[in-house]
Amino acid sequence: MRFNTEGIFIKVSGVTSEEDALFSIGLGASAIGFEFGPTARRITPSAAHDIVRRLPVGALSVGVFTSELPQKVVEVTNTLGLSAAQLDGAFSASAIEWVAERVTTVIRSFRRADDVRSAPAIDGVDYFLLPEDDDVYALEDCLEIFADLSIPTPLIASGGLNATNVVQVVQNFPIWGVDVRAGVEAEPGLKDPVQLGEFIANARWASENAYVSRQREEWRNF
Repeated sequence: MRFNTEGIFIKVSGVTSEEDALFSIGLGASAIGFEFGPTARRITPSAAHDIVRRLPVGALSVGVFTSELPQKVVEVTNTLGLSAAQLDGAFSASAIEWVAERVTTVIRSFRRADDVRSAPAIDGVDYFLLPEDDDVYALEDCLEIFADLSIPTPLIASGGLNATNVVQVVQNFPIWGVDVRAGVEAEPGLKDPVQLGEFIANARWASENAYVSRQREEWRNF
């Protein structure tokens, strides 16, 4: 099921503290992301649960799982009451469909633009997110796919975004949302308040002053 959101979707990923979570939402972010995989921003399910309980009504929470067992993805997502599961790394089509039947919303990430075109049709995937890595060059390689109006699944621009280049991406490409991680950090897992505030404000401004339309019929919330 797709999210019922107003304006551009903004996700702040790699959140490890309640302070950063509440500050992100307070500044206008749509969602926060918790990384449960083997990353520098890893958070335990119990710590994430404590943060989720304190989020304001309407704030979305996303669990990010890297090459995890489908059963574990479903267990953590539903036990914590997360809004969505994001699947990074190696997941077979059958595993993704199994997860999609048991959680509310599924985001599937890709490393490269070519991965989107070569991906099999998978029932239950609500959003595509790319690139998976925090790499500005990988982001540049995805610009062509961001402009492809033939893709029916809403696209979320991710890795390599920061407060400066988010304006160009949002203004010029009909993406549904943006996801930021390293681009607003003082260090892995610790957000920089100034960079975070600039990113969210710039993303919202760019959406309101975009050169392209994001009101595609097939991307409407449902």
